[in-house]
Amino acid sequence: QVQLVESGGGLVQPGGSLRLSCVASGRSFSPYSVAWYRQAPGNQREVVAIIGANGATNYADSVKGRFTVSRANAKNTVDLQMNNLRPEDTGVYLCTVDGYWGQGTQVTVSS
Repeated sequence: QVQLVESGGGLVQPGGSLRLSCVASGRSFSPYSVAWYRQAPGNQREVVAIIGANGATNYADSVKGRFTVSRANAKNTVDLQMNNLRPEDTGVYLCTVDGYWGQGTQVTVSS
């Protein structure tokens, strides 16, 4: 069985930072790309960041320069470091790998 669990969300003021983690059990991340998505009410789910099996990364234009995705294969973990957060970054953040999704973690950016 494959399980993905996201954590690290919370309430943060604009300009603040959060670090999200996605931890997998049942299967190693190592052969797969892992993607972070986010979704807010009324908005489509959008891809935020992707990290390939080789470590190559891609980011949505809206988060370039502010977010960093990384992986620690020995820990079966992919992290998303989010800096200089904006209210429009608010949403449920989910990780996905090989067609599996986690339950999501809520990020709220508000003063």
